[in-house]
Amino acid sequence: MTQVNEKQENTIINDKQENNKAFGNSELPQTTKGRENTKLSCFSPSLKVNSADVDHGQTNPRGHLVGDEQFEKELPKLFNLIVQRYEGETCEGQFHGEGVACFKGGHVYKGMFSRGLMDGAGVFIRADGLKYEGEFVCNKPMGQGTYTWPDGSSYMGEVYDGVRHGTGTYKCAKNGVVYKGQWDQGKRHGKGRVYYNQDKTSWYKGDWVTNNIEGWGVRRYPSGNVYSGEWKNNRKHGEGTMRWRTQQYVGKWVDGVQHGQGTHVWILRRAAGSQYSQSNQYTGDFVQGQRHGQGTFHYAGGAIYEGEWKNNKKHGKSKFTFKDGHIFEGEFVDDQMMTPSLHRNRVLTPLRGAFPLSDSDTAILGPNVALNIECLLDKIPERKHDTELKQVGYVVLRQDTELRSIYSFYSRLSHGHSPDNTFMLSRLQLWRLLKDCNIHHHDITLIQIDHLIKEDATTDIHSPFTPMLFCRLLCCLVIVAYHIYNKDMVSQRNLLASCLSKLMTDNILPNVKNVKGFLFGQPDLSLVAVNYMKRCWEVYQAYCRVNAAPRNDRTMTYRHLLWMFKDLHLLDNKLTTVRLLEIITAESPEPKNLSSCLEQEITFLEFFEVLLGCAEVKCQQVSEGLEESLPRSNTEARKGLPEVEASHSVPVPPSSSTTPEISSLKPVEIEKPSDTVELLLAQDLGGQQDVSEGPQSAEHTQGHRGRGKAMQTSRMELWTQTIHQFFNHFFFPAFEHHQLVTRNVNEHKLCLDKAKQTARKTEHKKADE
Repeated sequence: MTQVNEKQENTIINDKQENNKAFGNSELPQTTKGRENTKLSCFSPSLKVNSADVDHGQTNPRGHLVGDEQFEKELPKLFNLIVQRYEGETCEGQFHGEGVACFKGGHVYKGMFSRGLMDGAGVFIRADGLKYEGEFVCNKPMGQGTYTWPDGSSYMGEVYDGVRHGTGTYKCAKNGVVYKGQWDQGKRHGKGRVYYNQDKTSWYKGDWVTNNIEGWGVRRYPSGNVYSGEWKNNRKHGEGTMRWRTQQYVGKWVDGVQHGQGTHVWILRRAAGSQYSQSNQYTGDFVQGQRHGQGTFHYAGGAIYEGEWKNNKKHGKSKFTFKDGHIFEGEFVDDQMMTPSLHRNRVLTPLRGAFPLSDSDTAILGPNVALNIECLLDKIPERKHDTELKQVGYVVLRQDTELRSIYSFYSRLSHGHSPDNTFMLSRLQLWRLLKDCNIHHHDITLIQIDHLIKEDATTDIHSPFTPMLFCRLLCCLVIVAYHIYNKDMVSQRNLLASCLSKLMTDNILPNVKNVKGFLFGQPDLSLVAVNYMKRCWEVYQAYCRVNAAPRNDRTMTYRHLLWMFKDLHLLDNKLTTVRLLEIITAESPEPKNLSSCLEQEITFLEFFEVLLGCAEVKCQQVSEGLEESLPRSNTEARKGLPEVEASHSVPVPPSSSTTPEISSLKPVEIEKPSDTVELLLAQDLGGQQDVSEGPQSAEHTQGHRGRGKAMQTSRMELWTQTIHQFFNHFFFPAFEHHQLVTRNVNEHKLCLDKAKQTARKTEHKKADE
């Protein structure tokens, strides 16, 4: 073997004769003056590198996945390359060993030669920048190799006859698509995984047949939805399971849609205290993605429908079991029950509000939202019912994103962490929402709203712990809107929709999420306060009075609250009557007759927030003692807390959007009261009380941000100590003592009554004798 470093301009290199069709002639390379160029048969038929599929659900008329064409990378078909220059080793006049060949057109090969052919490890670079680096066998890419395209796309893996064959990885530089798996004759075939984006949140893993998804595989979509099951021609086909965020389907698929037997589940709530725990479930026949044929629907509320379906609606012979156990067996038409009328004719009876999912009533709002506003429809002519419901649905649909955001925001108040970060809205949080939006400024109280939105008489309509679904919040807003604005909107064509639009525009959207009040106004501190809520609810119930028929409920007024503070001896030189009244009226719209204010019925939210406001005033010594241990900046921030007796200041409930600090409980200075509690309660409360409001004594401290975790911890400790001091050292012991004294007094009275009765009987007996 000799080393050749000079140009060989007149050498022709042909392939072996026995492989004439593929490789050409087998003559060894010779140097002759009669031959001007060298021909080298190189590469096999075209090599196409297709990208991974962007969307498995769509194919073009050729059967390829949409997006394949734009990622196809092609190598030349079989052709002869003419060697213009060679530098390297030779043997017996042939290229043999390591060398560099420069071809006509600008192509270059550097690597191993054997008997005049590219054979072994080498690098071939086309003039357009396409590069192959790997193994060659008889002028063909064969074995392990890497293709790199000018745009950065690459294939690394097994190659046979110049095409991808075996196991390899293709990466598309244009969009980050990556396919890792098996190939057959240049096509994805066998087992493989494709990633459709760079963060690998969208992918498919499973079987492939000639570049198509076919067989069994798992597809994760960018939204997080996952399908696992059988595929055919890039579409879901056969048995499979599709999991959405709040839905799941298990059953048959045909050409990408639900078709055949299957079970579809709609998740409504998930866990105790969470927004999700129950679900609607349909098991039966599907046709082209719709419930059609025989099927059974189990509703979250307990109702069951068994029978025929047509185009997603209950239609035909069926059996419907209501949640109370009542059974209807008969015929449904377009989701409505056929019932006999007084004239023995069958009429359509809509099941509006009977269960949480009704296709006819929720066509606009979706399957999980059903408005039960029968109490309002009774006030409207029957011919307008469907129109009113539809128009209300459109209003809700326009505000759907904001309404769901509101539900999510208020349902998280006073909650810490949740595994799924979802909670159910409680009545307590609903009250706070309504007060934040100033609904109580329209001559309607929260207690009255409780009565307006009550569903049945079996539950305590004033319990703060009652959970409410999203659809129940919508019903509440529609009902409240009607009672506030029905007189103003009576001339409008669609009364309910007009009232709801005005409520959203004038009250909800401008004020929502600006949380006020002592309980929720400071999110971190509310986590401490809620620990005392259950016990305070028992106290609230103890001081409630039974109302006359037809209400027959138990409520409390602000006057009862004043009497409670007097009975428990909680009023002193710090927490005076006037200061207590200032806390009570902190969120009142405008000063009004004190007598009417005292007669106002209050919910547990208003009761509990008064207690929290009083805690700041009653326990000033605790607050001041802890302030000394705080950094200087925090002490300044606490200047807004109630001062010593001389200032006679009353805290005002904070707003979370403006002052997220405990220091936002700023005082309002008033003149020193001269009346005692006994005198106030004894005098006629029909006149207007002169409770003058002076200038604020505290300046809001700026720069709350960046004070650090230590500052926040100190404020939490201060608030915890203050609340603990008030409830465990003042309020609860006073209540227990009062209850004990009351029981003793009642027992003493009972003994006296029995003694008197015994004495009377003895006297009568003596008189008879």
